[in-house]
Amino acid sequence: MDQAAALTRLGRVARLRAFGRHVGSDQLIRAGLDALIAGVDSPSLPELSGLLRSEEPEAPELFERVLDELGLAFRAPAEPRAAAWAFALWTAERMVDGSLDPASGAHLISAEIADDLGRPEELDALVHCSCMLDSWEESWSVPVAALEAEAIEAARALLRGRRAEEGRASGPEPDPGI
Repeated sequence: MDQAAALTRLGRVARLRAFGRHVGSDQLIRAGLDALIAGVDSPSLPELSGLLRSEEPEAPELFERVLDELGLAFRAPAEPRAAAWAFALWTAERMVDGSLDPASGAHLISAEIADDLGRPEELDALVHCSCMLDSWEESWSVPVAALEAEAIEAARALLRGRRAEEGRASGPEPDPGI
């Protein structure tokens, strides 16, 4: 693992924790150790990486300190609906960039995020993809790869739609000629 990959992993773990996902202390320590081995430099990183099993309760605080030192700290929106949307969009981004399996991402949005948002229409395509991927069988005439591609396209469409909505909400762009 190189430095960039180690930093990406630390950032991903930070977001998972910020969105309320459980990340065990052992995983925090391992992410720290991988970053240290990759050459990432942070004053608290050696301490996090060297924690023993009996010291695991110290890992969350040390992990947050490492994130602050590296400028990777992430805070989810305080308002629950905004946080759920942020988690949905981040999940869709990871599906599109290939860092999250399409079936896993669609399932996460369908099973955990959509309900928190009251099953909005914007998530219908991903919920449908999740149902199809969860129930897929080899006897189907549609290959699973086609369903995965459909899930990725649904994630892309969600991202495009939300970006367009955010653009409309922020108003027109100022005229640079003024």
